[in-house]
Amino acid sequence: MRRWQVAGGVIERDGALLLVENLRRNGSTDWTPPGGVVELAEGESILEGLAREVAEETSLLVVEWEGPLYRVEAEAPGLGWLMQVEVHRAVTVAGEPQCGDDPDGIVVAVEFCSPALVADRTAPGHLWVHEPLVDWLAERWTDARTYRYLVEGDHMSDLVITRRP
Repeated sequence: MRRWQVAGGVIERDGALLLVENLRRNGSTDWTPPGGVVELAEGESILEGLAREVAEETSLLVVEWEGPLYRVEAEAPGLGWLMQVEVHRAVTVAGEPQCGDDPDGIVVAVEFCSPALVADRTAPGHLWVHEPLVDWLAERWTDARTYRYLVEGDHMSDLVITRRP
């Protein structure tokens, strides 16, 4: 079972939330908060990895984080992976957002979006991105919550994602 540690960043400005548009290998796109895989094996902490990912994807420098706001665990036995995600909120941010120097070449747009637009843009993507983010925007809880998902299927094109208790 392959394991990924992922970190996501909630970055707000004037009531809007920063999203990045990601170009996937199959040519489709989806919108997510900035973030990505953290290299724990190389000694990188979750917050160091998150700050690096945000800088690469958006050119923003985050110097202070709070949280995590929530955690996500998604297990895909048929695909052989387990993904663990921590999402933190940026407290102190420097710079103006723009497509950064993303070494993966995935991020094609960066935009601050109203909460309603966040819900619309993330809905077609993965449930494990959309649901906890929209819930947090609506409720603004302070104690971290955990969301667990089972990802069933053998191909990314036909996955069935269900939330676990």
